[in-house]
Amino acid sequence: MGRYYSPYDQDQPLNLKCSCGGNHSAAEHPVPSQGSEASETQIEARASEFVEAALVKALFPQDNLRRNFLKAVGRTTAMAAISSMLPVTVLQALAQEQKPVEKKDLKIGFLPITCATPIVAADPLGFYAKNGLNVELNRTAGWAVVRDKVIAGEFDASHMLSPMPLAMTLGLGATATPMVMPAIENVNGNAITLHIKHKDKRDPKTWKGMRFGIPFDYSMHNFLLRYYLAENGLDPDKDVQLRVMAPPDMVANLRAENIDGFIVAEPFNQRAVFDGVGFIHMLTSEIWDNHPCCAFAVPERFVKAHPNSFAALFRAIVASTVHCSQMANRPAVAQAIQGANFLNQPLTVLEQVLLGKFADGLGQVRNEPNRINFDPFPWQSMAVWMLTQMKRWGYIKEDVNYTRIAEQVFLATEARKRMAELGIKAPDTNMRRHMIMGREFNPTQPEQYLKSFKISRA
Repeated sequence: MGRYYSPYDQDQPLNLKCSCGGNHSAAEHPVPSQGSEASETQIEARASEFVEAALVKALFPQDNLRRNFLKAVGRTTAMAAISSMLPVTVLQALAQEQKPVEKKDLKIGFLPITCATPIVAADPLGFYAKNGLNVELNRTAGWAVVRDKVIAGEFDASHMLSPMPLAMTLGLGATATPMVMPAIENVNGNAITLHIKHKDKRDPKTWKGMRFGIPFDYSMHNFLLRYYLAENGLDPDKDVQLRVMAPPDMVANLRAENIDGFIVAEPFNQRAVFDGVGFIHMLTSEIWDNHPCCAFAVPERFVKAHPNSFAALFRAIVASTVHCSQMANRPAVAQAIQGANFLNQPLTVLEQVLLGKFADGLGQVRNEPNRINFDPFPWQSMAVWMLTQMKRWGYIKEDVNYTRIAEQVFLATEARKRMAELGIKAPDTNMRRHMIMGREFNPTQPEQYLKSFKISRA
C-alpha cells in the first residue's frame, strides 16, 4: 500500500497501515478500556482529523500539490482557508456517532404558519424528546425579529425562510452571520391572494399601481412574485408597490384595503377566504411546482459549540418532516399544531391547507393534494436559483460564487446521510434542473440565466 503525508505532520510520511500513525496494523492497534475518557477524546480528535485530511486530499488529489500546499501555508492556515469554503465543523459534527447532547435545553424560533409544521409538530409528537432534547418553541411576529434573535444568540436555531440563511451568511441586511441550513421544511404551501373586489382582475397585466404585501425581502415569496410579475411584463419595482409586513398582519391589512393583495405562506391565504375578504388568485405551485419555501437553520457557531446537540436536533427535524409528509398523518398533525401556543388557527383552515381540499373564494372547491408538502432535502440548485434572484433584483451587488455559497449553507450531503439513517431514500445528487413558468433553470449556468431576463437590475 502506498504512503501519503498527513496534514498534521508535514515532515514525516504516515504509513496507512494504522490511522494512529503507529508502526502496526489497524488490527494490532491497542483497544482502549471501556469508560476511558482520554481514549474517547483521542478517538474524537482522530475522527475530526480524518475529516480534515479527507477534505485536503479531495481538494488536492495529487500528492505533490497537496504537500506543497501544506508546506507553504501550514495546517492551521490550510484548514482555516478550507473552512471558509466548506462547512468543515458541520461535517465533523455529523461524522460523530450519536452521543449525549452537550446542551439539552434549546430555544427555537418560529412563525405561526403551516411551513413551520415539522418544527412545531416535533414538540407535541415527541421527536425532540426522543432525541434527548427539551425544546422551547418561541412564536415570533416577523422574519426580521427571527433574524435578529438568531444573530444575538437568543435562539439556538430557528424556522426560517429558505433564502434567509444565504442572506445572513452574506451579510445582506444585517451583520454577516455564517449559517447552515440542513433541512428544507416545506415545498409549495403559498399563494397569491387578492382582495375580493379584484375578482375581475385575474390578468396580472391589469395590476399596475396595485399594492402587495410580502413577508420579507429575502423570501421565496418576494422572488416568486417578482418573477411572476416580470414574466407578465410588469416591473416589480416600478409598476406595483411591494410592502414588507408580518404574515399574521396581512389579512387585516387586506380587509382594511391597505393592500390589494399579498403573497404569503398558509394559513393566511385560506384565512382570507375563510373571513370572506379575499380569494386565491393562484397557488405558488402553479409558478414553480415543488419550490422550496421555509427551512430549519442554525448558526454555524452553534454547530461548533454543540455538535452533538446539533446532530440530535437535525435528526428530530428530519424525522418530523418525513412524518408530516405522509397524508395519513396530517389530520392528527393539524390537531397538534392548531392551539394558541402554536399556529392559533381554526382547525378547518389548517385541514383545508394540509389536506389540500379547499374553497378558493371564487365559488369553487379545489382538490390539490400537493398544495403543501414536506420534503427535507435541501437541493443546492435551489440555493443557486435564490442567489440569482438576489443578484437579479439588486440585493447582491458584487459577483458571487453561486455554487460555493450553496454548498456552504445548504447541507445536502449531510441531509442525505440523516435521511438514510431513517431508511429514507434521498436524491443521489445535490443539484438538478428546475422548471419555473416554462423556463428551465440550469444551476451550472447561473450567469447565462440572469442575462436571459428582459426585466432585471443585474
